[in-house]
Formats: sequence, structure tokens, C-alpha cells
Amino acid sequence: MNKKSGKVVVSRYEIRERFDHLDWKDQKKIISAFLESGKTDRQWAYLQALSYWDKSFEPKVKELWEQYGEETCSRVVACRFPVEYVLKNIDRLTRSRDYFFACLRLAEDKDFVIDRQRLSLTDYLAVLYHTGRHLSEVEARDVPYLAVHQVCTNLGSEREVLDRFTFVTRDVIVSPIHLRLVSLALYYLQKLECNLVIRQFKDWNDAVQEAIFNSKEYKYLLKVGFDAAPFNRTGIARKYGYLALDSKYRQPSDPDVSTILLPNEDYITSSDNSLEHDDAAVVEDMRGRNPAIGKLIDGFALEADTLH
Repeated sequence: MNKKSGKVVVSRYEIRERFDHLDWKDQKKIISAFLESGKTDRQWAYLQALSYWDKSFEPKVKELWEQYGEETCSRVVACRFPVEYVLKNIDRLTRSRDYFFACLRLAEDKDFVIDRQRLSLTDYLAVLYHTGRHLSEVEARDVPYLAVHQVCTNLGSEREVLDRFTFVTRDVIVSPIHLRLVSLALYYLQKLECNLVIRQFKDWNDAVQEAIFNSKEYKYLLKVGFDAAPFNRTGIARKYGYLALDSKYRQPSDPDVSTILLPNEDYITSSDNSLEHDDAAVVEDMRGRNPAIGKLIDGFALEADTLH
């Protein structure tokens, strides 16, 4: 083929477009051929090999992985290679998602020790659930609050941070339970039958939600409209969720809480400068409005002086 004429590019495109409709024998030949080609073709072949795996691909994929260590190739190794090989090379699967896929296979052996530090919070829960392992109540108790902390201290757009239903429902106020990571963590906690932990977190979330409803930020949002305010509903949820966290979930490296929600100068007027809350007063207000919530906050050792 004449590369200058563009025929190679066209042929490659046509092959990819028709691939899913070809016979397995032809698909196998195409994957093998693309594994022998350049990087772009290899990346495509790795993805197809994940779905259309055949033992005959293993020698070439092994050769490529040991030579280049490409990310998508690592995924093939973690998901499709013999368990013995994966276990032997577990330290080379350095990316968290590679380790996650390897764990989904290796952790079925109850003697395999999961390195939690190499997994994200929800990936760790997923591995436990999918491999039939147990999560103790003591360990489970921290999970939703660690998820809240992670979301509150990291920037992200509403599309990235919120669960899908809340994101498309634009005029609904947000509380920590609507944050995507938190929602996913609760999903796996339910699958792992950590029901008491879930109920306790929902009570905590109710307290935070009440604080949000009574906040100046939320009232201002209702007054001017969700699209007109100089901040968004996710920022409010992140701010009040962070303020309600027990000090043990916070880190010295956390950003100052004032940076979670920074209103424009136009937002705070001389007649309404009370929009800048005293953080301790927020928690005390939660206590005063609902004695049961006060007991719950005390249970998490949320003393007001820890919030300064």
C-alpha cells in the first residue's frame, strides 16, 4: 500500500469499523497483525484483546509488555494472563487500576493479602465485594467520611463531583450524600451489608443538609437563582460537609475551608455581611435545632473548638 496516498489510513479505519461484525477467525488475525504494528495500532489491539482474548495472543503481548510496559497492555496482563504470572509480577502492575483488576482475580484466594494503599477507596470496597470478602464494622465506619473528605478537599466540576441524577436535576440542593464518590461508597457498603454504618451516615448527612438549608449561601441561591449566584450548590455541600467532619478525618495539608466556597465581592454587601459564617457557630446551630443531631455530632467528637 502507498502510505502517501492515504490508503493505509483508510484501510485501518475500515478494518476498525467492520471489526465487530467479522468472523472470529478474521478478528483473531487482525488483532495479531495490529499487535505487530506501531504504537497506535497496538493500543487498539490491546483493547480488542481484552474483549476477544485468545491464548495465542499471550506470547506477543508478554513480549510487548516486558519491552514497553504500556498502560493498556498492563490491563491485558492483569485481566487475561494466568494468575500465577500476574501474582509473580504484581509489583510491576504499578498503576492503581492495573492493581485493581489483578486483585479482582487474586483476592479470590483468601490467603492473598490486599495492599489497600494501592487501591482507591471505592476500588478497595469493590474488590472486597466481588471476591466475597468481609469488611468489619470498625473499618466500614470511616469509609463514607473519608469519601466526603476526599471530595471536599479536591476541586472538580459539578459533572465530575455529583452523581448523575443530581447533576441533571439542576434545581435540587446538594448535600454530601449526593456526591458521586460518596454515593458509590455507600453502594458498596450496602452490598457488604454494613447497614448500621449507612444509617449513621444518613443521620449525619441529615444534620449537614439542615445546616445547608439554613445557610446564607443557600438562601441567597434561592433568591437570585441557581445560575445567577457566584458559587454553585456543590460548593455549599463541600463547605458544610467539610465543616461537619470529625477532626480525625482532616489532614494538615487540607486547604483552608474558606477556599472551598469563595463568594464574589458583590455577593457580600454591607447590609448582609453575615454571609461569612463562624465555623463553630454552624455546628452549634446544628445542635440547637435538633437535640438528636446534637447527640450524633457528639458521638463523632465534633467539638466546636476543633473547627476553628
